[in-house]
Amino acid sequence: MTSRSVSRILEFGKLALTASFACALLAPSAASAQKPYSVQTRWTVGGDGGWDYLTADAGAHRLYVTHGTRVEVLDTNSGKVVGNIQGLQGIHGVALDNAGKYGYISDGRAGAVVVFDRASLKTLASIPVGTNPDGIVFEPVTKTVWAFNGRSSDVSVIDTATRKVVATIALPGKPEFPVADGKGTIFDNIETKNSIVRLDAKTKTLTATWPLTNCESPSGLAMDQAGRRLFTVCDGKTMNVVDANSGKVLATPAIGDGPDAAAYDPAHKLAFASNGDGTLTVVDASKNTFPVLQNVATQKGARTMSLDTATGRIYLVTAEFGPKPAATATNPRPRPAILPGSFTVLVVGR
Repeated sequence: MTSRSVSRILEFGKLALTASFACALLAPSAASAQKPYSVQTRWTVGGDGGWDYLTADAGAHRLYVTHGTRVEVLDTNSGKVVGNIQGLQGIHGVALDNAGKYGYISDGRAGAVVVFDRASLKTLASIPVGTNPDGIVFEPVTKTVWAFNGRSSDVSVIDTATRKVVATIALPGKPEFPVADGKGTIFDNIETKNSIVRLDAKTKTLTATWPLTNCESPSGLAMDQAGRRLFTVCDGKTMNVVDANSGKVLATPAIGDGPDAAAYDPAHKLAFASNGDGTLTVVDASKNTFPVLQNVATQKGARTMSLDTATGRIYLVTAEFGPKPAATATNPRPRPAILPGSFTVLVVGR
């Protein structure tokens, strides 16, 4: 073998080693690259009536869906309805305690919060609150439930041990969706004032009101508890990212039209907005520019959602609609009729 041949073999070996090393560096990046989100399946629930918020219980593999005058309870492994809670009048949201025992339903039309057993799905109590309770949240430090009353513009604080209202706090306008930080503070959107309020669960007082930027009628609200950031969705195709310590608006990423709910995935540092125009906006919250990664095609009307933290899947609900009726003097903004039996849960994942 000539010296030139040996030199070529050594050179080839260096190239092969360099290529192998480069592949090793690239492999983790390729492996960690995430696929885009899409609608993976649909679960037909059926039945009549409108709907509002839904709540995923990741530990129990259950999904609570408010549906007119009842709560539909689904198994998130199979998508099948495993039970329901009936005898309600016109419901909005479901809050769950941190012990896995009880749930709390805001029955807006009844002006009450209904307590139910999560094992049997039997109702245990009905607690009178303000007018039209809508958003509802369990606060783990004080073990209280906060029912935000849309028409009386206040919040009823319920002691879960006695199942009685222990405080009523006036708010500066009509409240929407609340979120708790797990440390004794609650935040809530004020729809009619385009702002967020901060409340102290221990003293049961309102401690701050923060204006939002280019935000009309804020509705859904989510929180990055570790990073102390709030994500609120607004009409006008805007999300506000807010510092939960100072109230400063950090960014206003563009989202779809007609949003009603927000969610945050702490495992992947992603924020979501579910929009009535049939899109789900995905925002990268790991970057301080908060770029939009994707607008997932869902289905028209799918504007409320819940995130399953165990699987990373997002559940949305909607239905098929008939033609929109003509406006009248008594009903200037008519809604299209919901086609019977078309109520559906959409499962989005990647």
